[in-house]
Amino acid sequence: MPKMKSHRGAKKRFSLTGKGKVKFKHAFLRHCLEHKPKSAKKGLMKTGIMKECDARRVRLLLRGG
Repeated sequence: MPKMKSHRGAKKRFSLTGKGKVKFKHAFLRHCLEHKPKSAKKGLMKTGIMKECDARRVRLLLRGG
């Protein structure tokens, strides 16, 4: 049986913390930034921690199986 490959798209978008939580970068920070409040943009710059119900699926994609 060949090795299972990890999902390349997921590997580029998500990363794991030391405790196994899934980190991601927020959306809505590419264009139309002059209409967004500064506080909203500062919040979107920070990395987010994914909720556990969704993180299980992403961890499966990252490990390749």
